[in-house]
Amino acid sequence: MILDEILARTRADLPARKERQPLEALARAAAARPLARSLRAALRRPGRVTAIAEFKRRSPSLGWIREDADVAAVTAAYARGGAAALSVLTDGPFFGGSLDDLARARQVVDLPILRKDFIVDEYQIVEARAAGADAVLLIVAALDDPTLRALHAACQRVGVEALVEAHDAAEVARATALGASMIGINHRDLRTFTLDRELALRLRPAIPRDVVVVGESGIRDATDLHRLGAGGIDAVLVGETLMRADDPGGVLGELLA
Repeated sequence: MILDEILARTRADLPARKERQPLEALARAAAARPLARSLRAALRRPGRVTAIAEFKRRSPSLGWIREDADVAAVTAAYARGGAAALSVLTDGPFFGGSLDDLARARQVVDLPILRKDFIVDEYQIVEARAAGADAVLLIVAALDDPTLRALHAACQRVGVEALVEAHDAAEVARATALGASMIGINHRDLRTFTLDRELALRLRPAIPRDVVVVGESGIRDATDLHRLGAGGIDAVLVGETLMRADDPGGVLGELLA
């Protein structure tokens, strides 16, 4: 399965990364950062659906989306287009991203930034903060409960927020039991990459009302936003639709209008 391949590659790459940049040095860089911006506060705007605009060059299911995309230009356009926050894919082997992309986005945009990656180790959370991330993605399907709890606690220690991603009722139950303040419902199954655009609406009633809920993947137009908003979804994470556009910021503005 694709998810298992990605996780195996992530774990295999970690020792070399830790050797190149030891945790102690990363922790000093992370501690020197200003306080993180709140992703949760940016996303919850009663009466409207907000957007996390995502920068990604490729995906395992779609191949290259925009291989030559310039992260500074695209993320600046997202900010002009009305994004509440940004997501930057930092996985290299499968998504064509890097932490340098996140650091570059941090230089040009003053919005909360989510590190979108396959987090399996506290080292990656410190790495994210050192690069300028304000939040990280924790994928329930990728983690057993002890590891999920440990990483969620590590986020609090490091000073970043966690968007906890689920794809079915059992995973939502695990995320709520964790005490997640933000839950992302990924319409795309990470094991098969099939898409179910109604999933967030079906799972929303199982999530406490004070939890910010983000609908992820398959967002195409303003109709999708209105439909999700009517069902109690607070925000959407949208990437492919924007990355394929000649004017990503303009398309985002149309989506949010």
